[in-house]
Amino acid sequence: MFGEKVIELLKEAERNRETIDLYNDEKIRQIIQEMHVLFKMNMSDANATTENKTLWTTVQVRHSALERNKRCLLAYLYNRMIKIKTLRWEFGSVLPPDVRELLSDSEYDWFSKYSTNLATYMRSLGEDIGYSGIDLTENLRPPKSLYIEVLCITDYGKLELEDGDVITLKKNSRHFLPTSECQTLIRQGVLKQII
Repeated sequence: MFGEKVIELLKEAERNRETIDLYNDEKIRQIIQEMHVLFKMNMSDANATTENKTLWTTVQVRHSALERNKRCLLAYLYNRMIKIKTLRWEFGSVLPPDVRELLSDSEYDWFSKYSTNLATYMRSLGEDIGYSGIDLTENLRPPKSLYIEVLCITDYGKLELEDGDVITLKKNSRHFLPTSECQTLIRQGVLKQII
């Protein structure tokens, strides 16, 4: 039956709505193969429709199946692209290895280019007033206070603050730090805010 594989692919993506799942290269290959077969059959029948008009309906049904597969594949890829864009804002320019292996090579290339473009844009902000850029990924939500208390979840090492102070982040150590310095490390899972 036409379109079964693409429906399976979309259902699989729907089950993992919040997180990105493993790129299903095999199923996409099968869908594209089905599309090639449908196209070849249509080309063959389209050439024969000049003599036999009864094939016209068959050609139209196959063409509709081709268009449906194409739309569904594009929706699948667009949905993944949105999730990959969200990963850049959550994790920064370096993805954790377990997340990286979920992406295809072309998706990782897209992530790298998006990350580079975002970094270039953030560096350009404030140039006209003599400021060297603004990190837009720093505060995804407005801070409630300038300083927060955090617990270090893993051994991170030394962290240099904007004022020049250097602190050592060891596992289970508590710190009272500027919110702006902690947001990225909280998103990466190095620190946890104590409420």
